[in-house]
Amino acid sequence: MSNVLSVPGVDELGVVVDALREWQYEGAPIQLHPGDLGWFWSAGPQATAAAVRTWSGGGRLLAVGMLDGPDLLRLTIAPDARRDEGLAQQLAEDLTRPERGVLKAGEAYVESPQDALLHDLLLEHDWHVDEPWTPLHRDLTEPVGDPGAGLRIEVTGPERAHVRTAVHRSAFNSPAFTDERWHAMTAGPMYADARCLVAYDEQDSAVAAVTVWSAGPGKPGVLEPMGVHQDHRGHGYGRAITVAAAAALQEMGASSAMVNAPSSNVAAVATYASAGFTKLPEVRDRRRDA
Repeated sequence: MSNVLSVPGVDELGVVVDALREWQYEGAPIQLHPGDLGWFWSAGPQATAAAVRTWSGGGRLLAVGMLDGPDLLRLTIAPDARRDEGLAQQLAEDLTRPERGVLKAGEAYVESPQDALLHDLLLEHDWHVDEPWTPLHRDLTEPVGDPGAGLRIEVTGPERAHVRTAVHRSAFNSPAFTDERWHAMTAGPMYADARCLVAYDEQDSAVAAVTVWSAGPGKPGVLEPMGVHQDHRGHGYGRAITVAAAAALQEMGASSAMVNAPSSNVAAVATYASAGFTKLPEVRDRRRDA
């Protein structure tokens, strides 16, 4: 029996997020996290719903994807269905054929758990292995320690949203993350399990920021994203805000902290490692050429 591909409505996103929370567990491969949808919510609930694709069968969700742009699908699959041949075959067909309404024609990318059968099938459909990413993991069962670097770390509330967004725009050279988008993101249901942290130096300048997302007590949380203001780099502030992020997730009951960085971004990988994160084996997306 074939599985059903659909685009959920806004009122159905709660079921999607519940499934994503359930699928997070210690030792799981890096995968789509509730926090990824939470960060996307800055574009608004309608845009978030429009970016989601679900595959259902047997009365339950089997796979969830989020279009992080028209050419990149970030996909995860229920743990007990990752080696299901029928589901993998359908996913491969749906991702390869533009008329199915998932990915556009031409160059495209798929991120999915590395243990999924889908990876092998996409290669058979003329997809290729893309550039490597480095997942990093920090266990939170032991005390995290002080961030150091002489910084004051604050949780951002609405009255300081403009500070959080300004650091992000500088760190990523991206004008898109406006105050309005921050307020939209924090009004979303996923932000109940999230915090935005900003680090201030001794001159009270905002030097670094991070958002952390929990999936619930006893489950891995993620950092998405972390950045240092371009005027304040080279002082260890990235390491300090990353340690603070791990501490915040620990306070929220997360079992570990996870982050994923392009392996080519050597500085980012080194920053996370210096903050107590352990590098895991590299992962690679699948790429279809134009």
